[in-house]
Amino acid sequence: MSQISIELQHEISQFLYREAKLLDDWKFREWLDVMADDVSYVLRTTPNAQTRDRRRSVEPPTTWVFNDNKFLLERRVARLETGMAWAEEPPSRTTHMVSNVIVEPTKVEGEYDVYVTYLLYRSQKEKDITIYCGKRHDKIRKVDTAQGFEIFNRKITLDQVTYNSHNLSVFF
Repeated sequence: MSQISIELQHEISQFLYREAKLLDDWKFREWLDVMADDVSYVLRTTPNAQTRDRRRSVEPPTTWVFNDNKFLLERRVARLETGMAWAEEPPSRTTHMVSNVIVEPTKVEGEYDVYVTYLLYRSQKEKDITIYCGKRHDKIRKVDTAQGFEIFNRKITLDQVTYNSHNLSVFF
């Protein structure tokens, strides 16, 4: 795979950091603006697999937690805006940490595969704390907007096999 410039690496990393800040600041409408109209936004579990099965490339079934498009993301945001989303009462306080950003060009000019590791710290109420850790594969494209890029595919894989949170109402 061909290399990208340090400037482009920096530009894409800054785009991802700004996106994380929008989520932490509860600016969900602005966050939706970085999602392409044709976005696919999926979250899957990490199934446990025996070493002998992994060597034989036998994978246990994957459970899809989210399989959203732009319309469904907009519905989730609209629900949060009503003040009637009881899972977010009181609202979660989140910190999205994005690191290990690897950017690879694709065969399509202006489109990039972006691999990141992330940690999402979420606190709610007095003692409700959840930490989500995982990997993300984003497909982004260069666009002529203030953000400079848009996300048209996001695949999120959490390292947890079982979620200990009472809900999954946050965005990753």
